[in-house]
Amino acid sequence: MSERAAKVTPTDADEQDDQITDSATPDAATEDDADTVSETTPTAVTNGAQSVVRALENAGVEYAFGVQGGAIMPVYDALYDSEITHVTMAHEQGAAHAADAYGIVAGEPGICLATSGPGATNLVTGIADADMDSDPLVALTGQVPTEFVGNDAFQETDTTGVTKPITKDNTFSSDPDHVGTDVSEAFALASEGRPGPTLVDLPKDVTNGETDTEPDEPKTPDTYHVQERADSEIVAAASDRLENASRPVMLLGGGVIKGEASEACREFAIEHEIPVVTTMPGIGSFPEDHELSMEMAGMHGTGFANMAITHCDTMLAIGTRFDDRLTGGIETFAPDAEIIHVDIDPAEISKNIYADYPLIGDAETVVGQLSEAVDASPEAKKWRAQCQQWKSDYSMAYDAPEDEPVRPEFVVEALDEATADDTIVTTGVGQHQMWACQYWTYTEPRTWVSSHGLGTMGYGLPAAIGARLAADDDQDVVCIDGDGSFLMTLQGLSVAVRENLDITVAVLNNEYIGMVRQWQDAFFEGRHSASDYHWMPEFDKLAEAFGAAGFRIDDYDDVAETIESAIAYDGPSVIDVHIDPGANVYPMVPSGGDNGQFALTEDQL
Repeated sequence: MSERAAKVTPTDADEQDDQITDSATPDAATEDDADTVSETTPTAVTNGAQSVVRALENAGVEYAFGVQGGAIMPVYDALYDSEITHVTMAHEQGAAHAADAYGIVAGEPGICLATSGPGATNLVTGIADADMDSDPLVALTGQVPTEFVGNDAFQETDTTGVTKPITKDNTFSSDPDHVGTDVSEAFALASEGRPGPTLVDLPKDVTNGETDTEPDEPKTPDTYHVQERADSEIVAAASDRLENASRPVMLLGGGVIKGEASEACREFAIEHEIPVVTTMPGIGSFPEDHELSMEMAGMHGTGFANMAITHCDTMLAIGTRFDDRLTGGIETFAPDAEIIHVDIDPAEISKNIYADYPLIGDAETVVGQLSEAVDASPEAKKWRAQCQQWKSDYSMAYDAPEDEPVRPEFVVEALDEATADDTIVTTGVGQHQMWACQYWTYTEPRTWVSSHGLGTMGYGLPAAIGARLAADDDQDVVCIDGDGSFLMTLQGLSVAVRENLDITVAVLNNEYIGMVRQWQDAFFEGRHSASDYHWMPEFDKLAEAFGAAGFRIDDYDDVAETIESAIAYDGPSVIDVHIDPGANVYPMVPSGGDNGQFALTEDQL
């Protein structure tokens, strides 16, 4: 009995009884009201695991992707009582990719969970993928009890040590009273500034440990600062350069989409009539059906995009890190251009390409600064005409004789034609990824979901699962995959079937690791070492074994009707599309080559 309760006198007790009686009036809380309160008021935190889940709830998390296991079990037990929907994946790598894609489409961190040891290490590929592409992701990993750490206990791995190089922030949580706040902070850091993956390692004694401490709301540490606005003097100088450009081009990277700057960039480009090129992660930031669009540049970019980059005299590059697949050889990249580089991360400025005008800040904010500072549009009528001429000269047209195997480009265009403009496309990595870039017309941001910097085969299907859950109900989700990529993570079909997710998977099946085969033909005298995959299963029948709908395309007459049926199916469907095994991706710039010297055939390599 507390001291306060012990000091209650009989008179005090009588007064309390009167107060209780008085409160039982029509104006007081009714029994129904009490039920409502109990339903809406969260239960008190009693252990570390509940604090972890409360932190996720406070952050507004709706979905989490993961695989259960011993060391993470307390967190899963706490999830049992939460309104957060947990999606049990068939493999932890799939959980990381699904969470990554969820974050891309939703614009907020995706959540993945795994147990210690192999569970955590199976997340590594997905975490590294998110790190390379600056995608917001929070990984929560179980860990052996702290007293066993360092003793090579069962399923122990130094998870923070393994993942530190591939995370934006990395925490070993050691206190039940602080574990929830560790998760809250990780969530905030994943999306603030330049997005990226964060990880919190959760020892089992910490998540089992008693605590009544509520976690803090998601916020970044006081020591974390992000520069929002660029230096005004450099903005003025860059604006002057743009006004006086003769051959300007805008290069939009993935940071435009992540920084919610797509609309601002579109308005700026259209107002000043500046041709727009995108990087692969920047696809969708500018509508590709607009006459100013030059589409994607780089190794397999359009010939006209690469010509625009090679011959421009002023480049406004926004949210790009100038990676090697975009630039080719550094010395030949935009050789005549002065570079205006906008990026939120100072480390990217002049890292690969020297910035004549370094504008550090939030993409949308800095584009707004430029809009205010630019008084006159550049005189570039001849330049725009030249860009249109390049579009004609280096058209992406292809031949598709009806008596030959189905061309993959035809299938991608047919899928695009059969779906709405806001359809989300996910892919694995390889030739099919490039065809999906080149022959689908993207008009909106957050509709292109792929693995860029890491180039992760197997990304497509689990990404489609995450994208489907983040997308609007009336949006289509199409996964364009390759047979090699699909084979790596197809166990995710069991998840799509269990959750009855309406996704369509088109497997462009050439029975090769196609991009490797293409390079072997071009650079290794056609020696197909370990790239021949003629042992592939029948994916349509395999899909049916999982409980999905299976379809097959063998010739052009099958394409339109089969695609229509697969998309119309209410649930997961797989189309096994048998394409021309000799089809190659062009244009192509050899690694480290000159973007302006792209090859249109193998003979030109």
